[in-house]
Amino acid sequence: HQRLPCGAVTRRAARSVARALLAAVLLAGPSSATLAAPGEAPQHGTLVWPQASAPRPGVPNLNGATDSVPDVVGRIGAPTGLVIFTEGNHFPALLSPDILGAFPAWAKRDPRFAGLALDNIVVVSLPQPMIVGSIAHGALTLGNMTLAVSRRSGLFPDVLMGGLAPLRELAKIHVARDEAQLFARNRGMALLIRRDDANAVLSLAGLERPGLRLVLASPAEPGARGLYLRALAGLLGTDGARLVIANEVADFPGRLGIQHRDVPDALVAGYADAGLIFRHLALYYSRTFPQFFATVEVPGAEQYASTIAIAKVRNPLHAKAQAAFLEFFLARAREVYPRYGFAAMDREDYGKHEPLR
Repeated sequence: HQRLPCGAVTRRAARSVARALLAAVLLAGPSSATLAAPGEAPQHGTLVWPQASAPRPGVPNLNGATDSVPDVVGRIGAPTGLVIFTEGNHFPALLSPDILGAFPAWAKRDPRFAGLALDNIVVVSLPQPMIVGSIAHGALTLGNMTLAVSRRSGLFPDVLMGGLAPLRELAKIHVARDEAQLFARNRGMALLIRRDDANAVLSLAGLERPGLRLVLASPAEPGARGLYLRALAGLLGTDGARLVIANEVADFPGRLGIQHRDVPDALVAGYADAGLIFRHLALYYSRTFPQFFATVEVPGAEQYASTIAIAKVRNPLHAKAQAAFLEFFLARAREVYPRYGFAAMDREDYGKHEPLR
């Protein structure tokens, strides 16, 4: 990846980039992503997201721009060994070889957990309101398909991850237990820009430029959006923040209300010129899609950060796997998450117990 200061940027434009083949490696193994040939409306193309797990031999694999479900990982309808419902903005760390990639082998080496069947760990990594809504209402709809979210269906969390506010909502309906533990703190926001843009924004103040098109978390993600708005007001002042938000692209074709998909999609498709997103996600996209994206650091953004916590579910379907994962995860995440762009947490804060009720 390339981390760009709020100054000069080297332009490496390539006129054939719209048809280039991306060699992208994501998380659990090798995969590829391609940029479709542009049509008249999208100026640059459409991202096809790398897959977090390799398709099984002989199984039809629909992984195009309209046939991918990147935020539900695992085999639905098959016996599960562990189910995690989480806010999606830390998916690069959670789904990495360092966490979920390493957990089954760790469990197998421990006599207490060696008999666990962990060949199918299902992860749902959606925005927090969607996580709460799918559990509270017992369903998640993906286009023409509805997934039943219930203990009976087997698609029901053993472990929850998110901010304290949504976890408290789940505790109120007796899904989450009465406390959670903090495990990660982000480092605030950064700018994500197109690498082939000669007029790219190279500073936060540049977002005030008239005519610039900005994409950020929508009102459907109030936690992240509120954090960005507070950061803009704090770093640019009220008037500056107002000018920036006036440039927001509120909607565009294919928008999901999932910032970790919408922001890079809007940039690559040509619907936006710059995106505000958590710094660790901006760095992830710059690493995974280096032909398309670059990251612009925002000085002072780290003071506008948020934390993520982990909580147990009451009466889990996989109680032993739940216990194993929490032990493994909390022993490892403090060291691993900073490798993926998160802040290093003090020992006093890491693992801190927070009441949910």
